[in-house]
Amino acid sequence: MTSSRLAQFNLQESRTNLLSGLTVALAMVPEAIAFALVAHVSPLTGLYAAFIMALITSAFGGRPGMISGATGALAVVMVSLVVVHGVEYLFATVVVMGLLQILFAVAKMGKFIRMVPHPVMLGFVNGLAIVIFLAQLNHFKVTAPDGTQHWMQGAALYTMLGLIALTMAIIYLTPKLTRAVPATLVGIAAVSALVAVTGIDTKTVGDLGSIGGGLPAFHLPNVPFNWETLKIVFPYALILAAIGLIESLLTLNLIDTMTDTRGKPNRESMAQGAANVVTGLFGGMGGCAMIGQSMINVNNGAIKRLSGIATALFLLSFILFASHWIERIPLAALIGVMFVVSEKTFEWGSFNLFGKVPKPDIFVGLMVAGVTVVTDLAVAVVLGVIVSALVFAWEHAKRIEVNAYLDEQGWKVYELQGTLFFASVAAFQSLFAPREDPEHVVVEFRGAIVKDHSAIVAIDNLAERYRQLGKRLHLRHLSPDCLELLEKAGDMVEVNMMEDPHYHLADNKLG
Repeated sequence: MTSSRLAQFNLQESRTNLLSGLTVALAMVPEAIAFALVAHVSPLTGLYAAFIMALITSAFGGRPGMISGATGALAVVMVSLVVVHGVEYLFATVVVMGLLQILFAVAKMGKFIRMVPHPVMLGFVNGLAIVIFLAQLNHFKVTAPDGTQHWMQGAALYTMLGLIALTMAIIYLTPKLTRAVPATLVGIAAVSALVAVTGIDTKTVGDLGSIGGGLPAFHLPNVPFNWETLKIVFPYALILAAIGLIESLLTLNLIDTMTDTRGKPNRESMAQGAANVVTGLFGGMGGCAMIGQSMINVNNGAIKRLSGIATALFLLSFILFASHWIERIPLAALIGVMFVVSEKTFEWGSFNLFGKVPKPDIFVGLMVAGVTVVTDLAVAVVLGVIVSALVFAWEHAKRIEVNAYLDEQGWKVYELQGTLFFASVAAFQSLFAPREDPEHVVVEFRGAIVKDHSAIVAIDNLAERYRQLGKRLHLRHLSPDCLELLEKAGDMVEVNMMEDPHYHLADNKLG
C-alpha cells in the first residue's frame, strides 16, 4: 500500500471511529441516566461513570472497540445498598469492586472465560438482546401528577412509535446509499432535525433529567474506614465485581468472534478494575462493558481504541458544553437505535439449531437466556456452566464400556473403553463379576483414560474385591502417576512401562 493510500485509509478509519464514538455517546446518555435512576442516584453519577469507564477501558483495556459504562445489571444490585446505607457507601463499594477485579487480573484468571461453552454464550447473547429490548419499554411510561406511572396512550404513543419506526428505517436503508457516515448517527440526526423543525411533541432526553454539570471532582467516600464498613460493602462489591467481569469478558468474547480477532481478558480485567477504582473516587456509580453500545460500535466498523476514547470525550463535552442541545434529542430516535441493536445482537440462526444439535445444548441455551432476562447475567452464566458440566459428566458416564473375553491362558480379560472419573465409577464397578471370574483377571486400560482421584479409589476397591476372594487382578497400561496413587492393589499391578500411557491425573499434578 502506497503512502498516499495508507494516509487515506488511516483518515477514513479515524473518521469511522470518531463518528461511531459520537453515535455511541448519544446512545449512552439516556442509558446512563436511566441506570442512575434505577440505582437511586443522580443522573450525573451515571454519566460520570460512563465517561470514566469508557475512557480508561478504551485507552488501556484488552479489547479495542468495546464500550464500558454504567449498566443495568449493576444498577439493580446497587439499589438496595443505596436505599439502606446511602450513596457514599456506593462509592466505597465501587472502589472495593475495582480492587477485587484488579486482583482477578493479577491472578491471570481472565483466560477461564474462554471455557464458557458455546450454548452458554448463545444464551448470553440472546438473553441480553431481549434485555436490551425490554429495557426500552420503560420509556413508554409517563408519570402522572400523583407520582404513579402508566403506559402511553393515544397520540403520544403513536407519535413515539412512528418516530421509532422512522429511525429504524433510516438505519437499515442508509448503508444501501452510503457508508461514509454511521447509519445510527444518520438516524438520530434525521429524526432529531424532523422533531425540531416540525415541533412534534414527544419525549426527549431532557425528560429523564438534566445532564449539565462540571468536571468530575475527586471525592473520597465519606464513610468510616473500619471493619463495620467493610462488612457492609464487601458482599456487594464481590457480587458487582463478578457480574461486571462476567459481562465484560463475555462481551469481549463476542466481539472477538464478530471481528475474527483476539482480545486480552486479563488486561481487560485490569482496566475494568482500575476504571472502577477511579470512578468510585470521582463520584461515579461504577460500571462494566455495555453490549448494546459495543454492538453499535462494532457494527459501525469501529474497532480501534479511538472510538471508545472519542465516546468518553463526547460524553464529557455533552456534560460541560452541550447539555441544552443533547436534552432536546427525542427519546424515540435513541430507542430506535437500541431496537436495531437488539435485533442485530439476537442470534436468529439459533432457531435453526433445533433438531440439529443435542437437546441438552438447546436446553442450556434457552435456560441461560431465560435466567438472564428474569434475574441477572452472572446467575445465568454460572448456572449455565454448571449445567453444561453436569451434562458433560453424565454423557461421559454413560460411555464407559467393556469388552470381556478369555485369553489363551484362561484368564478373564476386561478391555475398557471410555473415561473413568467420578461420574462413571458406579458404572465401572458394575462391569465386573468377581465371584464368577477365574483366578486371574486382567483389566486392560489401553483404551481408557483415568481422570481423577475417584477413579483411582474405584480401581483400588475393585482390586480389594478380588483380593478378598483369593484371586489375582492384573491392571495393565495405567499411567505412572495412577500406579503411584494405588494403595490396595499393591503387587497385583502388572507394569509395562514401554506401553503405558503418559496422561496425568490433575490432582496428582497439584500435589
